[in-house]
Amino acid sequence: MAASGSNRPMESRTGRVKQRYNTKGERLVAGVVPLSADKSYVLLIQSTRRKGWVLPKGGWELDEECTEAAAREAWEEAGILVTIDYDLGDIQETSPRKKHSSSGKSKQKEVALYRFYEATVNSEEIEWPEKEKRERKWFTFAEAYEQLKDRPELQAALERSTMKR
Repeated sequence: MAASGSNRPMESRTGRVKQRYNTKGERLVAGVVPLSADKSYVLLIQSTRRKGWVLPKGGWELDEECTEAAAREAWEEAGILVTIDYDLGDIQETSPRKKHSSSGKSKQKEVALYRFYEATVNSEEIEWPEKEKRERKWFTFAEAYEQLKDRPELQAALERSTMKR
């Protein structure tokens, strides 16, 4: 894998071979609420699966600590280098979305348990692994909360942060 000047991989991890699950079979997901230094803005990224904005998040893998997974996802998806400031705790996915199988029939998608961290954005890199797939944009609390209206688990993470309202 090619690496950026900061020795970060320029390719995203893919697949679920190393994915962590808890004893209930829930997929463990790590994410960040990436804030500006003055806590006035949060950085959201464009979802690749459907229209709209989301917080950087992804699977917590077996070979890393949860904070490392959160910082890795911030890098891969948003191209940001962050300092993890606070553990915002676990947030249960409230409404599992349906996943369509190749036969066209819908089936329940696996349920996720999210662990979010408040993080300060130290730098926004020009090049990052998912640059071609995602946009990133700064929002105020009210703007971000509205953008996340279809994702109550992401709204909950934002609410738990110390971001200025």
